[in-house]
Amino acid sequence: MEAAGFPVGGNQLSRSKSWYVTADEKPRGYIRAHALDELWLHTGTACNLSCPFCLEGSKPGDDRLQLMRFDDAKPYIDEALTLGVKQFSFTGGEPFINKDLIHILDYALQHRPCMVLTNATEPLMKRLSQLHALLESPQALHFRISLDHFSAEAHDKNRGAGMFSMALDGLKALHAMGFSVSVASQKIAGMPPNKVAECFTEVFRGAGLPADLPRIEFPEFYPPGITVTAPQITQSCMTDYLTEKTRRGFMCAFSRMVVKNGGKCKVYACTLVDDDTDYALGETLAESLQVPVSMKHHRCYSCFQFGATCSEMKR
Repeated sequence: MEAAGFPVGGNQLSRSKSWYVTADEKPRGYIRAHALDELWLHTGTACNLSCPFCLEGSKPGDDRLQLMRFDDAKPYIDEALTLGVKQFSFTGGEPFINKDLIHILDYALQHRPCMVLTNATEPLMKRLSQLHALLESPQALHFRISLDHFSAEAHDKNRGAGMFSMALDGLKALHAMGFSVSVASQKIAGMPPNKVAECFTEVFRGAGLPADLPRIEFPEFYPPGITVTAPQITQSCMTDYLTEKTRRGFMCAFSRMVVKNGGKCKVYACTLVDDDTDYALGETLAESLQVPVSMKHHRCYSCFQFGATCSEMKR
């Protein structure tokens, strides 16, 4: 079946016209999945912080996406293993708000390496003693800590007074325990990338951390529900400006994310599009991998233009 040149496969959920065509009626660009290398599990949008820039709109008590329990996560972990998954990754909200996280990690780490995204503040610090046992797991656990800026003042402006210092304490504690760690920061406008890197290196050195700590930068993704005008990605854009190799590097080509919404778990195309129900691709991972993913979300342009990705998997 074809719709405006867009190949439709797998679960035939009702989707908006914009899934298939651009505003000027050109065939919309899309990505086909070639594997399930990484499965993301969204632990819920509840967070101890309320950052105005948060791409999930997370805040204390938020339940746009509900807390994922062990019984929700286990079937997807098991299915992912049958599909050859290489890594499990966890995002929120703040994952350590979720009381089932340690149980879920303990199970997942019996099978594959895991990564957890965290702000490394109070919820994490309260669970440090529980993390010790996970060091004995068959697979490795990695943490990515959010440091928006190398300046404590700039970081705390949006996250709250003292959050920079607390995040550094969390980062140091995890590193001292023997976990591998990395840092996520925002792109800093008007400053050369090499200068930004030097400033972060000084922060790491000052905290007694490795100077070459891995760091991943993100462009502005904007909170959910905001109307953002972005260039339209057509099918010709996907072939004129990208190669088969670069298309396979899009997250939706090798990963999926499970969220809990309305009491049900659903599989979304990636970590950046759960504010648009068009991107709910099915209730099983196998089903979701059959659906070509439209490049209609404004965050898709960040992937297209900047090669943005939430993944740290080597490709």
